[in-house]
Amino acid sequence: MKRIQALLLLIFSFGYSFAQVNKAPAYPLITHDPYFSIWSFTDELTASPTKHWTGTDHGLLGIINVDGKLYRFMGKEAKLYETILPAADEREYNFRYTETTPEAGWMQPGFDTRNWKTGIAPFGDNRSLVKTYWYSPDLFAIRTFDLKDTPAGKTFLKLKHDDNVVVFLNGKQVYKHDGWNEKYIFLPMEGLVKGKNTLAIHVKNTAGGTLLDAGFVMEPLKKAEDMPVAIQSSREMTATKTTYGFECGSVHLQVDFLSPLLADDLSLVARPVSYIDFKAHSKDGKPHQVKLLFSAATDIAVNEPVQEVMASAYQNGVLSILKAGTKEQPVLKKKGDNLRIDWGYFYVAARSGKDVVQFVSNTEAGKAFLAKGTQPATLKEGKSLSLNTILDIGKIGSAPATQLLLLGYDDLFPIQYFGQNLLPWWKENGNTIEKELNAAFTGYSKIAERAAKMDAKVYNDALESGGKALAELCVIGYRQSIAAHKLVKSPEGELLFLSKENFSNGSINTVDVTYPSAPLYLLYNPDLLKGMLNGIFYYSESGKWKKPFAAHDLGTYPIANGQTYGEDMPVEESGNMILLTAAIAKTEGNAEYARKHWKTLSTWAEYLSREGFDPANQLCTDDFAGHLARNANLSLKAITALGAYAQLAGILGEKSVAEKYGEMAKTMSQKWMEMADDGDHYALTFSNKNTWSQKYNLIWDKVLSLQLFPEDVYTKETDFYLTKQQAYGLPLDSRKTYTKSDWIVWTASLTEDAAKMKQLIAPVYKFAQETGSRVPISDWHETTSGKMVGFQARSVVGGYFMPVLKKMLSGK
Repeated sequence: MKRIQALLLLIFSFGYSFAQVNKAPAYPLITHDPYFSIWSFTDELTASPTKHWTGTDHGLLGIINVDGKLYRFMGKEAKLYETILPAADEREYNFRYTETTPEAGWMQPGFDTRNWKTGIAPFGDNRSLVKTYWYSPDLFAIRTFDLKDTPAGKTFLKLKHDDNVVVFLNGKQVYKHDGWNEKYIFLPMEGLVKGKNTLAIHVKNTAGGTLLDAGFVMEPLKKAEDMPVAIQSSREMTATKTTYGFECGSVHLQVDFLSPLLADDLSLVARPVSYIDFKAHSKDGKPHQVKLLFSAATDIAVNEPVQEVMASAYQNGVLSILKAGTKEQPVLKKKGDNLRIDWGYFYVAARSGKDVVQFVSNTEAGKAFLAKGTQPATLKEGKSLSLNTILDIGKIGSAPATQLLLLGYDDLFPIQYFGQNLLPWWKENGNTIEKELNAAFTGYSKIAERAAKMDAKVYNDALESGGKALAELCVIGYRQSIAAHKLVKSPEGELLFLSKENFSNGSINTVDVTYPSAPLYLLYNPDLLKGMLNGIFYYSESGKWKKPFAAHDLGTYPIANGQTYGEDMPVEESGNMILLTAAIAKTEGNAEYARKHWKTLSTWAEYLSREGFDPANQLCTDDFAGHLARNANLSLKAITALGAYAQLAGILGEKSVAEKYGEMAKTMSQKWMEMADDGDHYALTFSNKNTWSQKYNLIWDKVLSLQLFPEDVYTKETDFYLTKQQAYGLPLDSRKTYTKSDWIVWTASLTEDAAKMKQLIAPVYKFAQETGSRVPISDWHETTSGKMVGFQARSVVGGYFMPVLKKMLSGK
C-alpha cells in the first residue's frame, strides 16, 4: 500500500504526465452525450473543421492576435455553398415518382409522368424525418426545374440516399453508387443548363432503411483569405482532457479541453458543461499584447445548417453568456441514427469583465473585430451564425496568463420514456443552465484537480492490469463510452443511463451494447450500470414486454417507448442481463439489486435452461456476421449466465435453486467441451468443425469465479488464437477477417499468461495508432488493413476495461 501511495504522489507531483495518449483515431474536445459531442478528426487541430461524432461540422474556431498578427490555432472554416436548387433541408419540393419499373427512356427530359405519383421530399422510411414514406424495393423519381442562367461557379449535386443510387441529369448518367449515404454528400457536377433541367434518380432498397433527397449548390466564387496557422507543437489526451500546444510567433499557447466526466460523481456526469482553458506566455522574455477570438458555430444547435436559429447575449451571475437555438424548437420530434439535436439551446460563457467581449455575427465579423477592434451589431437570427467571444489577455510575459471559457447545452427534454418526456438529471430539482454554468465556473479549480486524479487512476489501473497498450486504449475509450449515454431519472425515480447505438442502428438502451460497455462502469460506478439495466427490467416488470426473455432495446434514440429492433435476441439479451446483474452483486458485495428483480431474472434463467445450451437459429450481438444456429460462443453465454444465476441464488439464500442451476451449469459445461471440441481449439458451432470463433463470453467464468471450466480450456483457445492473428487483430471468427476490438480485449483476458494477453492486445493498439479511419474509434474493423468496417463513437469501448475488472474481482 505504501508503494502505491508513493506512486500516486509521484504522479500528482509531475502533473500526471505519463497518464497521456499522443495519438488516437480522433480526439474528444467537448463530450457529454450523443448530441453534445464535438471532436477533432485530424492530428492537427487546424487541419479540418471540428465535428460532431457523426462527421457533421460542429465548428469551433480559435484565432490569436499577437502584437497585431493573427494566427489560427483551432478549427478550420467549413466550405460554404450557395444554393442553386434547394434540397428538402431548405425548402419543401415535389418529386414525381413511381415504385414500379418505368418504360425505357424514363430519365430523358420530356418523359410523360402524368400517371406517376407526386410526393414531397425527402422520401424514406423514418417517419420522424421524411415527408413521403417509401419502403418498396425501387424508387424512380423525377424533378424538373428552370434556371435563369447557367451557374457561374463550380456546381455540386447535394445528395443523400439509401441504398444504391443512379443519378441522371438531362438524360445523361452523372453518378452511380452502391451503398448508402445518410448525410449530404457534395458531388462535383456538370450539365446544368439555362432554362429547363431534368433530374432523374433511381434508388434501390437492398436492406435496412430508405432515403432520398437531392438539390444543387454552387461554391462561392470569392473566398475569404486565410491567415497564418499556428504551429502545433504538442497534443496530449487523458481520460477527461485533451490538450494542445501552439507556437504563435513569440507566444506559446496551451489549450485544454476538459469534459469532467467523473464516473463516480453523477452531478458532474450529468452537468452538460465543458471547459476550454487558454494559457499563454512569452517565449522570448519580452512582453507581448495578446487577444483571443473563440467562435462557436450555431450549427451545434441544429440538425442541418440551413435551419434558422435565434441568438442572444446576456449577463448572469459572474458570467457573460451567449445563447443560440433553432427557431422551430422541435422537441423530441426526430429519432434515428445520423442526427444532431435541433432543440434546446447552446451556450458559451466567460467571466464578465472589460477583458471579455461577446457578440453574434457571421463568420467573418469575429476575425475583423479581432484584427481591427470594430464590433458589429449582434445578430439575433439567421443561419450558420457565429457565437464570438473576444478574450483580451493583455500584455503577457514569461508567467502564464489564463482565460477560461465554458460551453454548455440545455436540451430541455432529452428523452421520451414510455410516453413521458423526461427532464435531464441535472434539472430534476428545478435547476437552470445558468446555475450550472456559474457553479461550473466557480468550481473549476477543484473539478480540474479531481479530473486529473481520475486521469491518473484510469491510466494506472489499466497499466497495472495489461501494460501500456491497454492503458492507452482505456484512455481513448473512457470519454467516448460515457458520452454515448444520457443520464435521466425515470418517472418511478430510478436512475436511467441510456445508451445510443451510434452508427449501428440508433437504438436506445440496447442490451447487447450495455453488455460490452459494462466493465468501465462496474469499475468506477456500478450505479451507472444499474441505470443501463433499470429500463429493461421495467419494460418486463410493467407488463409492456410480455415475452419470457429480455428485450433487445427500448426504442430508437431518443424515444424509449418500447423495442423497435426488428428481431429478438432471446439467449443473447437474457444471458447479458443475468451476467451483468451478477457482476453488480460481486462488485458491491451484496445481491440486493438482484433481489429486487428476482422474479424477472428467474423467468429469464428458466428460458435459458430450455433454449440456451444449443441455441436455435437466432441473432446474437455479432448479428452483422449473420444468423447462426448452434453457436458455441452464445452457448457459453447461457452456461455462464445459469452459473451466475445459481451464484446469486446462493447469496440470496435460495439453496435449492442454487443447487439446481449450479448443477445444470456444470453439466452443460462438460457437455459443451465435448460438443464444441475441434482438436486444438473449440469450434464456431456445434455442427461445423474446422471452424473457430473468439469465445469472449467465457470470461465471466473467471470474473465471477464460477469455476465451470478447467484452465486447459482457456489455454487451448488462447494458444490457438495466437496462430490466427492478423496485423491489426484477431478476427472475430473463421467466416471473415474483420473483428470487434472490444471482444479481442475480452478474449485476451481469458489467459493468465501476461505475455500472451499483451500479444493479443498489441494489434488492437496498433489499429488505434495507425488506422486511416479518422473517426471516434470504431469497434468494428478489418484486421488486415486497419480500416473500419462500420460503427463509430460507440459506448462498447468501455469493454477495453475488462482486464482491469478481472483483476479487481478475481485477483488475477
